[in-house]
Amino acid sequence: MGVGKSTVGQLLAEQLGVGYRDTDDDIVAEQGRSIADIFVDEGEPFFRALEKQAVRRAVAEHPGVLALGGGAILDEDTRTLLAGQRVVYLSMDVEEAVRRTGLNKARPLLAVNPRRQWRELMEARRHLYEEVATAVVPTDARSPEEVTRAVLDAVELKEA
Repeated sequence: MGVGKSTVGQLLAEQLGVGYRDTDDDIVAEQGRSIADIFVDEGEPFFRALEKQAVRRAVAEHPGVLALGGGAILDEDTRTLLAGQRVVYLSMDVEEAVRRTGLNKARPLLAVNPRRQWRELMEARRHLYEEVATAVVPTDARSPEEVTRAVLDAVELKEA
C-alpha cells in the first residue's frame, strides 16, 4: 500500500513500450464502486474472491506490465499462477509509508491504528511477496524514475 506500484508500473510500461494494467482498477471498473466500498459493503472475503478472478483474467489476457493489489498474494492459487512469471516486489518500510501516504488515505485494512496494522500486514505478507518475487526492489527514499531503473536492472530488461 502506497509503495508506488501504479506510478512505477506505468513508467515501466512506457520504458518497455507495452501496456499497463492494474487489477485493482479492473475490480473498481467491474463493480462500479471503490475497493473501500466493496470492503465495507461486502467484506474482505468477497473482495478477495473478486481479486483472485481479476488476477487470473489479467495474467491470461495482458502481455504487458501488470500491477496487483497488495493482498493478491494471500491466495495460494494466485501464488502458483505467478510462478515462472517476472514478478517484482516493491518493498518499503513503515516510515516511508507514513511519509508517502500519511497512512490516512482510504485504506480499509488500516482503519484503526494504521502504523501498527501496516506493520502487522507486512509481517504476515512479506514472506509471501518474497516467495513469488523474481526480484525485490526497495523504494525507500527513491523517486519513481529511480525505482523504475532499479526494476529494469533487477529483471535485466534495461536497454543495452
